[in-house]
Amino acid sequence: MLDSHDADPVPPPERDSVSALTRDSEPTIVSISDIHGFLGEAQNTLLMLGEHPHYDPIVETDAARRLHWAGGEEYVLVFNGDLVDRGPQSERVVKMVARLIDEAPHGHVRVTVGNHEMGVLTPALYNWSDWYSGTRSEDERRAFIEQVLDGHVVAAYDGYNTTYVHAGQPESFDVETVNEQLAAGAQQLLDELGSPDPFDRQREVVDQYPRVFDYGSETSRGPDAGLTWLDFEYMPEDAPPQVVGHTRQDAPIRRGSVICQNVLRKNRRKEGGEALIVETPEKIAAVGRSPEGHVGEYSFSF
Repeated sequence: MLDSHDADPVPPPERDSVSALTRDSEPTIVSISDIHGFLGEAQNTLLMLGEHPHYDPIVETDAARRLHWAGGEEYVLVFNGDLVDRGPQSERVVKMVARLIDEAPHGHVRVTVGNHEMGVLTPALYNWSDWYSGTRSEDERRAFIEQVLDGHVVAAYDGYNTTYVHAGQPESFDVETVNEQLAAGAQQLLDELGSPDPFDRQREVVDQYPRVFDYGSETSRGPDAGLTWLDFEYMPEDAPPQVVGHTRQDAPIRRGSVICQNVLRKNRRKEGGEALIVETPEKIAAVGRSPEGHVGEYSFSF
């Protein structure tokens, strides 16, 4: 995964926060989550932004309908976890993301790790042998781990007034700390490649960094799950501001200061329903398409 791009590493603080990119401008953050291998739906959702009268395009298509970066330094694009599995085109989704990382200004495309990316990092802990994440070769796993170590894949990313993380946490956490924990765990996983006891070695990483890697003791989405697995059901009203995916919704919804944006799969066979989260220093909003084809905006107020 993400093994086809050559972008330079993204070190802290650019790795962790949009504030590192605001010396000369304040880029608009655009977030999409849970693509799950559905390439056409993801393309349509990203292209939709340019149809709104208040926003310039963030991507454009070529003659082969491949997406290319069109946002200059005006945007930061966050892929908020779960790029792969379920849908039929996981490999092409991964290539699309890698291409956009290459073409965008340095640090302007961010990928947060989802539970299905965890299936690549710690495959011995999951029975996902029929899915893209569970069938990666040792070389492909190594390449993905290296992208974590280079800062292209992170546990979380700080926006202006909220944090982008795949499933989220009920209590506050420090983004730099969880990104360092993801990198430390990734280094241990890189060292264990080819180990005769991968389950035990991968379980050690989960136990050492539970906030990042753990899937919970009660169920795989329960109240004590880590930031890639927690179900939105367990997000309390007083949780810190976050934009999450993971739990499927019909439309972006808010609970307290947390917005869940995972709508792509529930709307993929419907007219309209595409949605992105858009954040500036002054606002956070959902940009979406109605069943009639109108692209509009709904602003969240906290």
